[in-house]
Amino acid sequence: MSIICTENLSRHYGRRVGVDAINLDVGAGEIFGFLGPNGAGKTTTIRLLLGFLQPNCGRASLFGLDCWRQSALAKRDVGYLPGDLRLYPWLTASKALHIFGEIRGVDLRERGYELAERFRLEMDVRVQKMSRGMRQKLGIILALAHKPKVLILDEPTSGLDPLMQEELTCAIRELAAEGHTVFFSSHTLSEVESLCDRVAIVREGQIVADERLETLRSRALRAVELVYSDEDTAERVELPSYLRLVIRYGSRCHCELDGPTPPLVQWAAGQPLADITVGAPDLGSLFHKYYQSPGDLP
Repeated sequence: MSIICTENLSRHYGRRVGVDAINLDVGAGEIFGFLGPNGAGKTTTIRLLLGFLQPNCGRASLFGLDCWRQSALAKRDVGYLPGDLRLYPWLTASKALHIFGEIRGVDLRERGYELAERFRLEMDVRVQKMSRGMRQKLGIILALAHKPKVLILDEPTSGLDPLMQEELTCAIRELAAEGHTVFFSSHTLSEVESLCDRVAIVREGQIVADERLETLRSRALRAVELVYSDEDTAERVELPSYLRLVIRYGSRCHCELDGPTPPLVQWAAGQPLADITVGAPDLGSLFHKYYQSPGDLP
């Protein structure tokens, strides 16, 4: 069953396009990355999923429930961390858990206190005295406290130190392992690459890719350095079609590999090489291609 589903989902702000004909299908237990730069349409999509905005056309659903017409019912099993988290200055973690628990009709204190200890947040510090990172940790705790079946995170690592980022990654993976769904919005490729099973790339309000991470890696370029015994040999080399020369200096040739590595290994075995280095798939370069002109899309 699809947990998160959109069909030709569109939202315009006058002449400006928020999202245009977005189609998503996310299943149970998936950690789904929604990747794109600021202004690409990530937050608009999330607000449509949460029923904060009405679509101009198309449909969005959570658990088969319409996100606009059945918003309150759909959100009962959703945890949400907004990208622009705002909290009352007088609020403490303890008071927030009490208020949220009353709204949801669930006692969140035990789970909330466990999370506060895990994320190293003091329970009685007021928001007005919290650092940005502390406020972000409080938002994470409130999103996770009721063990939501769907967790929607909009730029969740903002303000977190590397240790807390790692802790959040562990918490997300634990939730997904229990069959819960995570929708992870980010403009940072490394976050999505290290965490998500599948990623959709959004450009100017449209989905330009929706694939498993392994598939994207198979299409990404690899950096290759060829080291020859001397400069003359390096200058005379004839590279195969799948290996593009980026720069040559001295006896070293820096190249980009477009394709699988076995043909490269076979070709290199017959070359007078002193050394060869093959880098990991460069998802960064592939990601940037999706933001070139439409005719240049991979």
